[in-house]
Amino acid sequence: MSNLPYAADAESPLKPDELKVLRDQYEKEGSFVGVQTKFNYAWGLIKSASRSEQQEGVRLLSEIFRQEQERRRECLYYLALGNFKLGNYAEARRYNEALLNYEPANLQAASLRDLIDEKVQKEGLMGVAIVSGAAIAAGVIGSLIFKGARKR
Repeated sequence: MSNLPYAADAESPLKPDELKVLRDQYEKEGSFVGVQTKFNYAWGLIKSASRSEQQEGVRLLSEIFRQEQERRRECLYYLALGNFKLGNYAEARRYNEALLNYEPANLQAASLRDLIDEKVQKEGLMGVAIVSGAAIAAGVIGSLIFKGARKR
């Protein structure tokens, strides 16, 4: 059984003073920052409502993923969550599927996969509606221009 949080936990930002504690510890450790300190701060940033903080959290987790072989599995899920919150669904799916390859029975990753699929489908349908609306508008404008040109 995995001890990873469910995706809904990423939607609950830390209180500003809680994030400040993580930031202060991260900055205090400076160039000798520990992996756990960096990870905790990155997770706090991903939980934030601020897009720029979420992006910074994903960047820090990406560093951990590249540099710390033993933390890769754990980073996969958090990178998937961070990218999901940022709307980078292809990246979120890539990280989440990599985790599911390691742990096919991971309930949190399976739940996140469903959320990603729902968002992609919903936004795909919205995109189709927007493109269809634009095509109809272009057709109407084109026919008005064509009729106007014919009357001359």
